[in-house]
Parts: sequence; structure tokens; C-alpha cells
Amino acid sequence: MNRRAVYGPRDGTVLSQQTQHRSDDILDGDLDDVLKARRADGAFWSHFQQHNLPVRVQQILNEIGFYGVYRCGRLVYDCHLITALVERWRSETHTFHFRVGEATITLQDVQIIWALPIDGEPVTGLDLDRTTIEWQDYCLTYLGFRPDATAFKGSRLQTHAIISHIAQVEITYDTPHEIVVQYARAVALLLLGGVMCPDSSGNLIPLLYLTKLEDIVEARNYSWGSAVLAFLYRELCNATNKGKAAIGGALQLLQNVCIWVKSKQIIIVCSQQHHMGATWNCEHTFTRTVRTTVRVIRDILDEMQSDQFIWQPYDLDSDVIMAYAADFNPQLWRSSCPLIFYAIVEMHHPERVLRQFGMRQNIPEAIDTRDMSLHQISRKNRTGTDWNLQHIQYISRWQKI
Repeated sequence: MNRRAVYGPRDGTVLSQQTQHRSDDILDGDLDDVLKARRADGAFWSHFQQHNLPVRVQQILNEIGFYGVYRCGRLVYDCHLITALVERWRSETHTFHFRVGEATITLQDVQIIWALPIDGEPVTGLDLDRTTIEWQDYCLTYLGFRPDATAFKGSRLQTHAIISHIAQVEITYDTPHEIVVQYARAVALLLLGGVMCPDSSGNLIPLLYLTKLEDIVEARNYSWGSAVLAFLYRELCNATNKGKAAIGGALQLLQNVCIWVKSKQIIIVCSQQHHMGATWNCEHTFTRTVRTTVRVIRDILDEMQSDQFIWQPYDLDSDVIMAYAADFNPQLWRSSCPLIFYAIVEMHHPERVLRQFGMRQNIPEAIDTRDMSLHQISRKNRTGTDWNLQHIQYISRWQKI
């Protein structure tokens, strides 16, 4: 069988980057490499398996909108499944291309799986240039401790320094409010840099993220959901390139894509915890296979029929989800708009996956190929850049939604 003739794009007008895509090697039978999952949350979850998150800190995380992420807990990643999904991701459309049609992770998924706020100001601003001493003073003010200079690498702070600090802090009902807030900022920073947006730096978290947590009340007014989705889209797009060995970002959201698939070889088990952000924390098991391999999952996805794909996996009328309905913005779920996270701007294309919203799918309009150039913009060597100015046209588009 000529795999290229059957599975390759028949028309390169839309999927114009095929020669750089990792699937190009797969079509020639040359690639079984499995992507490594980047994550920086191991020590975080180890700590909170042994220590309960203080109730007063839980309340603050809930106010920010991060508590759903914490409630989901640590998920074991299946790198074979993740790799098979990346093989079907296209940076041109920001969708997975299955035989049954296109699908993608939308703002709806982010809000329902993790209960993150999606309606608000974009997470962006000035990329600060500070000395190590200045960052130490900054951490003392907003995290409640002064990390050793060796814990810094530029504007990034080692996660173990933060965890070592919170391990020494006891939060009670009598603890001063400012100390509780500092503790909550530390936990939120660990979630943001270690779970929601882990990158290639290992166990280092950009302190730039902490600037959006200075005012705990104001922090709720940011669109954290769109920021996390922008970061994940960028990681997916980068991972599709030939030669890439790892992928970061919110891989828990990516792995939960498996709830779309009905297969006799994949069994989905969803927890029934009473929190919207934890309801869809799914695990999967494989049957009838000796072991999980990327080839097995590749075949499952390739042979999938239309009646095996669940376009609308969420019961929006359930009591758990209805309890959070006041925070929903269905108009934003279906908005074609830029997703912004500092240097990153990625386009949200729900118009290509209308069946995920219970609508009839028409032939989508052509993608603006100029958006592809956004993939070349990053924070690397851009200290001092004001991303508000750099991306003002996209920020304006977001604010008009």
C-alpha cells in the first residue's frame, strides 16, 4: 500500500508544511520515535501527597481560578498516545486531522477540564530585566523568602527552592493573611510553571509569571485558560517538526483528548469528583495489546470510524458542570481569536470543528497563512520587550470579543 497516497495531504494548499512535519517520515515508514513529555511537577505532587493543602490556601487558589488544576492531581502521561496525537496535529490549522474530520482542544475544553477562567485580560506585559539581587528581593516580597543566588538562572527560579520554602511554612487559622497569600502565590507559581506551562528549562520557572500574581484579587481577571491553550498550541506546533524529541505544555489537556475516542481497545475511566476541574481527569487502559506502542495507537486512530468519535463528550446539563455555568462564556468557546501568552500568539480555530459544539460543519474559510510567522517569535533573547506593544494588534482583537 502506498501510505503517502492514502494518508498524505492530497492538496498542499492548506497543509503547506508537510515536508517539515514528522508525519512525512512516518509515511515513508522511517519513524517510530516516541516524544518525551516535559514536566516539572514531580516534587510538587510528592510534597502534597504527604501534606494537605491548607484550606485558606485552597480558597485563594479558587479565587484565582487555579484550584481545578490542583484538584485534577498528577496524571501519568502516556508518551505513546501523546506522540500519536502530535502526528495528527497540524500547525497550519491548529487542529488534529483524523479520518473522521478535524478536531481540536478548545477554550471549552480548558474551562471544563481545569475550570480555568477564559474571559479576561490576556496574560502579557513587559519582559522584565532584573539582576539576581533584585529577583531575590522580589521573591522576599511576594513569596515570603529570599532564595539563594544559586537557585536562579537568569529570571528563572528552581522549583525545589520554592517547595523547600513552603515545606517550612505552617498555615493555621491564626496565620497572618499576608503569609497565607505568599504561600498561595508560591503554589500558584508552581502550578503555572510546572503543570500548566512546563517548558524545556527543566525544573526552572520564569518569575515573569509571578508578576501576574502580585495582586491576588486582580489575578482572577486574567484569561489564564487562553494563555495555557496558547502555550500548548505552540508546544504542539513545535513538536510536529522533524527531529523534535520532546513536548511540554498542558499535556494533561492533550491526553484527555482520548475521551473523544470510542474503541474496543481503549477503555476510558473518568473520576466522579465533585469539582468541574476534576470531573474529566481521565485515565485510559489498553486491552488486547501486549503493550502500549505508538504503532498500536496510530492504527486505532487510523481505523477509527465516524460512530467511534464522540464530538461532544461533556454533559453540560450535569449538576457538576451546571454549578459553574455562571463562569461560562459559550460565545468565547466558539470565537475565532488570538490566544496570547507573552511572546506567544496562536490562533484559535473553532470554526473548523463546529461539530464539537453540536453544530453542522461547513467547509471552513482559508487559513491566513501570515499567522504562521508567529511561530518564529519567542522570549529567547528578548528581555526588556514589552509584549503589549509587540502584539498590540492581536491584543486589540482579543479585547473586542
